[in-house]
Amino acid sequence: MKLINCISFLLLLFFSFNGYAQISDQAVIPQHPRLLLSQGQEESIKKLIASEQAWAVTNQSIMDDCAAMINMPLLKKIKKGKRLLEVSRECLHRVFYLSYAYRVTRDTRYLKRAEAEMVNVSGFDDWNPSHFLDVGEMTMALAIGYDWLFDGISEESKKTISDAILKNGIEASMDPQYNSWLKVNYNWNQVCNSGIAYGALATYELHPAVSKAITERAIQSISIPMKEYSPDGVYNEGFGYWNYGTSYNVMFISALETVFNSDFGLLQIKGFKKTPYYIENMTGATGQPFNYFDSGDGNGPNPSMYWFASRSDDRSLLWIEKSLLIGDQSAKDRFLPALMVWAKDVRLNQITQPKNLMWVGQSQNPVALMRTSWTDRNALFVGIKGGSPSLNHAHMDAGSFVFDADGERWAIDLGPQNYESLETKGVDLWNEKQNSQRWQVFRYNNLAHNTLAFNNKFQLVNGNAAIVSHSDAPDFMNAVIDLSSIYKDVAEKVHRGIAIVNKQYLLVRDEVQMRDTDMVLRWSMVTKAKVTISNDHQAVLIQNGKHLQIKITGPSDLRIKTWSASPVNDYDAPNPGVTIVGYEVKIPAHASSAVSVYLMPQSAMQKDSQKQLSEWPSKD
Repeated sequence: MKLINCISFLLLLFFSFNGYAQISDQAVIPQHPRLLLSQGQEESIKKLIASEQAWAVTNQSIMDDCAAMINMPLLKKIKKGKRLLEVSRECLHRVFYLSYAYRVTRDTRYLKRAEAEMVNVSGFDDWNPSHFLDVGEMTMALAIGYDWLFDGISEESKKTISDAILKNGIEASMDPQYNSWLKVNYNWNQVCNSGIAYGALATYELHPAVSKAITERAIQSISIPMKEYSPDGVYNEGFGYWNYGTSYNVMFISALETVFNSDFGLLQIKGFKKTPYYIENMTGATGQPFNYFDSGDGNGPNPSMYWFASRSDDRSLLWIEKSLLIGDQSAKDRFLPALMVWAKDVRLNQITQPKNLMWVGQSQNPVALMRTSWTDRNALFVGIKGGSPSLNHAHMDAGSFVFDADGERWAIDLGPQNYESLETKGVDLWNEKQNSQRWQVFRYNNLAHNTLAFNNKFQLVNGNAAIVSHSDAPDFMNAVIDLSSIYKDVAEKVHRGIAIVNKQYLLVRDEVQMRDTDMVLRWSMVTKAKVTISNDHQAVLIQNGKHLQIKITGPSDLRIKTWSASPVNDYDAPNPGVTIVGYEVKIPAHASSAVSVYLMPQSAMQKDSQKQLSEWPSKD
């Protein structure tokens, strides 16, 4: 008891809660279950399952997973490198699924297995607080199981589980050597705060002062990364980490609402309610995302989109989610039961396609996303970004783009390399200084992205590229990015414009003004297509029987060429079937140069556009 009182006192001192409501000392805490889904609300999920086949399929995928879990070996505390994260995530997957299955079916097999999983990991000596994401996810796993199965598990198990939540979760989060995440502005804050707060809310009656202080701390702390969504909803860490950080953020707010019937002002933070538009527009015509930074190129459901949609009159937010649900790509997402909770008022026939073909999000890492159709898989889609290599999980990819046409992704992003594969070889992966080893990793520097390099030099880490103009004009949808600060060591001005012209082809135009040294400008595009060079200014790309022509207009000494995507260092991952195509051209000191690249699908009719970027249509 003395320890609990000490923790409570320290928590109250840790943060000053300015701007966010505090929890009343007279707050009445609901009985279990109190997180996300109150007692009796299972009936609404059963009605959802019965209403449409897609929901029945999603529910069955959860049940099938649960049936397989029954006979799996219990988890062991086995770290991969410095992480226990794989074990924590699998525990959350198992406990959340099994708890859901029990609440929907009342089949005690699921209850007993979830209880065994929780008691098992409660016996670990710790949950690896040196990598606190592991603790956050494990704490949330046990909190959900403890709360949802409270009336079914034994008193002995409840004590074992609640003690582990307090010791391995809550107490560990108060240790200054482990809780630097409280003040960061990226996904660690969202995941760790949400997980620990779940532990506090699930066990509230056992130590109300501690749980109150932990929850208030989380409300204050999580506002830091939430402010990064301003002004337009862009998640600065990219598509993959949006799913991670935002999912946990939504889980936290949803729990606050079910326990206290309040979001404590968090939803008033500018940009957060706009973020579903970012993630929806980030999916291309092929179904692949714009996977810049440390994001893979796969796609699956984002359960939190259903939570956002439930707070909006705009059902078009679920247009992409509907296709993913019907495509049965939902299994294995550890938050899938939350999707069934948040979708209980959604009917698929109410989901309409979005109206806008272009979306621009301003932020520290701005993006412009354009397409010619939401319904045609053969449509054109392009995503381009600005930003800075200094951001969390960043690559040197300011100015990079991806491009879909004729059902194929022609310009790709290689995405990240497995972190452990680099860490175990001694790569200083998380040092983002200009000359750090991170930028020697092939997939992380600008030579392996769809952007520019001068004399093969790397982009400047302290630079930042902004979208300076854009237009959704149907015949010339475009965006222009000022890359000057990214290359300020070699160039006075670097501007890149990208446009979908007449809904037929893509135009990429670069305008540069050099400083006092001659430089060779390299223009790169990473592709999985087979590349055949026709002449100095033209090439043909072939992929799955489709053709894309590259035509370039610019200085006469410009030469189109290809580069290998094979590993440069012994720690680099292989990139089988990948080629880098582009051009090189020498630009004299103090000279200006402009080059236009046309990416022409088979049916496109080219109409040359030699307009300067300053003459492009703009809303600004």
